[in-house]
Amino acid sequence: MTTSRRTVLTALAAAPALVGAGSSLAQAASTGDTYPSNTAMYADSSLVEGTDYGRRYRRHAMEDNSLTDRYDFGRTTVIAPHGGGIETGTSELCLAIAGYHPADLSVTPAGGPVHDYWMFEALRSSDNGVMHVTSIHCDDTVARSLCAGSLNVLSLHGCTPSQAGLEAGARAVLVGGLNTSLKQYLLGAFKTAGIRAVDAVGEEELAGVSPQNIVNRTLLSMGAQLEITTDLRAAMFGVNTRAGRKTSTTQVFWDFVAAVRTAIQRMEAEQRIA
Repeated sequence: MTTSRRTVLTALAAAPALVGAGSSLAQAASTGDTYPSNTAMYADSSLVEGTDYGRRYRRHAMEDNSLTDRYDFGRTTVIAPHGGGIETGTSELCLAIAGYHPADLSVTPAGGPVHDYWMFEALRSSDNGVMHVTSIHCDDTVARSLCAGSLNVLSLHGCTPSQAGLEAGARAVLVGGLNTSLKQYLLGAFKTAGIRAVDAVGEEELAGVSPQNIVNRTLLSMGAQLEITTDLRAAMFGVNTRAGRKTSTTQVFWDFVAAVRTAIQRMEAEQRIA
């Protein structure tokens, strides 16, 4: 797929307005969620940002003021809507896939490339699940803005093997979302890396195919979602605590990161502007 400047401008014009987007969905939370949206959660005075939860993001500056040379622009955003203590390990993966070491945010690998990212992190020592907002109800302004301005979005989630329809103890990742090309690149890269990957098609709760899902609110109206089993995420860290994960990443972690970054690079290679 080759993306022209006209394609990008057309997609921008067709993108839904951020104001009020998904407001009808915010009327009722999904089963099991305490809050119907991020906005509702942020408005709860019993939750303190910086103590109960945190939000991190990075949008990279870029410019092209040359009349003769062309400069590339960022195409991909990586997000973790349920980071910190909700779906453990997804915050660290979000940073590393975006190109930043979770321990010190140094560019890793040193030569890049780097991608935009956003994450919501629950910071409590326990009872973090109360801050889970399902992806179709994610209305964080920064998350919506980053996704709406990106050709590709990759969303990171955690699940149990039973939720994924797999045997107990399975170390696997389910690959979903509406971007079928990126899905295939991810499945292929995971296979090459020796990581068990399953197409999420048919797994209604984990497939990430709703157009309202934050991962599909992109310039192309499609993204890719990864649901990583508890056992695979546990294998990625020597010390599986909020303080310990960022400094105890294992080879499994970096193999996973490398596979995802390879898939993203393949996707972006098809989107170069002529």
